[in-house]
Amino acid sequence: MSVTVDDRPLQTEPLGLNTVGELLAHLQRDNRLVVHMLIDGSEPDLAHLRTLQRRPLAGHTLFVETSDRADMAQEALGAVEIQLGEGQRLTNAAVEFLRTNNVPRALEKLSGCFGIWHNAQDSVQKVAQLLRLDLSGVVTGGRPLTDLLNEFASQLRTLKGALESRDYVSLIDTLEYETRPTMEQYLAAISTLRAGLRPTRRAA
Repeated sequence: MSVTVDDRPLQTEPLGLNTVGELLAHLQRDNRLVVHMLIDGSEPDLAHLRTLQRRPLAGHTLFVETSDRADMAQEALGAVEIQLGEGQRLTNAAVEFLRTNNVPRALEKLSGCFGIWHNAQDSVQKVAQLLRLDLSGVVTGGRPLTDLLNEFASQLRTLKGALESRDYVSLIDTLEYETRPTMEQYLAAISTLRAGLRPTRRAA
């Protein structure tokens, strides 16, 4: 039996690890996620996870690659910050185009905004799942992040309604006086969330 985790041999017998499932549970307790595994040189069939978990370690050679949850969250949230910054730039551009009655260019910018905003919200939810984190506990400016997410979702519905009715005055007002401040608070909340994560292994 040979088990290598992140290029380092792991002595499983002293740890009382006898099956693949026990090995995975051990790594998870260390706040790590398995991102790649080879058993006897082949990738296991994850469609039969329960069978894989019962598989004994004895008589097999395992290579395991893991990633730290906090590292993955930091990377994802860093990307969200960049996306939201670009969303702010596109929002400002859309407002200027609407004010000059250049509706096609404004809609082009808003299309990019909607994609960015939806991706950002999806990423934040996935990070919360990854870290088993209650987003209501992330508070910025006296407001929990869940409130900001709900408010922003409501604003997106308002924006879509204004677009459908071609009410460009309402569209400008929502972007200028509601969406923009919410985005600033959203970015601050992401920064708070990132600051609450422990330093990554590479930075230690």
